[in-house]
Amino acid sequence: MHFLKSFPLPLTASEEQYYLQKYIEGDLNAKHILIEHNLRLVAHIVKKYQANVEEAEDLLSIGTIGLIKAVVTFDPEKNVRLGTYAARCIENEILMHLRARKKTSREVSLYEPIGTDREGNEIQLFDVIETDDQEAHRKIEEKDDILKLYQHVESKLSTRERLVLKMRYGLYNEEEYTQREIAKLLGISRSYVSRIEKSAIEKLRGYF
Repeated sequence: MHFLKSFPLPLTASEEQYYLQKYIEGDLNAKHILIEHNLRLVAHIVKKYQANVEEAEDLLSIGTIGLIKAVVTFDPEKNVRLGTYAARCIENEILMHLRARKKTSREVSLYEPIGTDREGNEIQLFDVIETDDQEAHRKIEEKDDILKLYQHVESKLSTRERLVLKMRYGLYNEEEYTQREIAKLLGISRSYVSRIEKSAIEKLRGYF
């Protein structure tokens, strides 16, 4: 991966121990250093799953969430290196994302043609669902809209916009975070998170 050159080199064992201790003592800059110097690990793991450059950028963002979670939840008292623990967290995050995306791509639109009747009229999946319940009809429409929403999230938004929306609204069964929590995890201001979120929602609103 050509972008590996842009990532800082890994920390030595003693440096890692030093910054872990500083982070435990409340030094947030130490946390950022631990994250930055483990980005090569994210890139190496992404390399196993990527299909193209665009997908690699997306998976790097997802893997970085796993790395951030690893640094935040790492317990130095356990007999394991941060890199070993982080690798598991990164891979788990990527696999959850890929499984969720695969599940979404397999969703079938209820208004997709599935055949024709005896008179040659097009039949949709919704036509063969026997119900007179308007509430059921509304739920079906909502499900179809949700599918379209996911498709637009993946194809129309930037990597950072997708990342913020996934974390903010728990898309793909992700945990939901507040703007302040997202800002802390990504190392940016809450107002910047708010602007990214607003921009992404405005883009999606245009497609509906």
